[in-house]
Amino acid sequence: MASLLRKPVSTTGKLHDITPENAGWQYVGFTLYTLAPGDRISDATGPREALLVIVEGKAEIAVGGRSMGVLGERLRVFDRTKPWSVYAPNGVDWTCTATTACTLAVCTAPGSGGHPARVIGPDDVARVTRGVGSNTRHIHTLAMEDSDVADSLLVTEVFTPAGHWSSYPPHRHDEDDFPRITYLEETYYHRLDPAQGFGFQRVWTEDGALDETMAVHDGDVVLVPKGYHPCGAPHGYEMYYLNVMAGPLRKWRFQNHPDHTWIAQRDAG
Repeated sequence: MASLLRKPVSTTGKLHDITPENAGWQYVGFTLYTLAPGDRISDATGPREALLVIVEGKAEIAVGGRSMGVLGERLRVFDRTKPWSVYAPNGVDWTCTATTACTLAVCTAPGSGGHPARVIGPDDVARVTRGVGSNTRHIHTLAMEDSDVADSLLVTEVFTPAGHWSSYPPHRHDEDDFPRITYLEETYYHRLDPAQGFGFQRVWTEDGALDETMAVHDGDVVLVPKGYHPCGAPHGYEMYYLNVMAGPLRKWRFQNHPDHTWIAQRDAG
């Protein structure tokens, strides 16, 4: 199995380039760039759709030769404001020109031509708080199933306060058995504040075939091909992550670990 913990390969330019081929799965791709003002990158979506998420900074994005405008307000991810994104369908070219220092995430999955290119602005993004106590976290739903903006992609970002847990109680979405559960591959792009911090993420299956616990640092990506996958932020360090999910059905249905589902039942009451 491919390594689940991916470190940035550089400090500028292309930091991550996760493809179905090098991840050892079928659906999710994730590329990350850090750009200086004036830097320009371009690519073609080919058979895949893309959500271009401006994680930090400002940039002009064009899709199919049409400018979508100069977008972005959040200069620092831990400002916690909602981001700007652009959806690019399969079969088009896109370009991104940074107007400030910029971090751009390119989230991809198989496309079927079902949705047009569009801007997804802060007004299109819901802010949701989940959990109670030290399980509280704050979510921006960029492209989840309640928004009909993509063919395959499900994308969200999460802010986990210092000392809290996230993606918890442990849950999995690794079977194609809708409506009970759906098969979704997933990536976690982690950031920490302050940046010298660390967090933890465990990915495991009940049969023990997969069981990895990883220390994650600012800029790391964790792959979740299957199994349960909670993460935790130590005291003093806030954790952010950008999730990309995709599978054969654009639905998010999961099962909690049977040993820990009592936590969700208690907190729901």
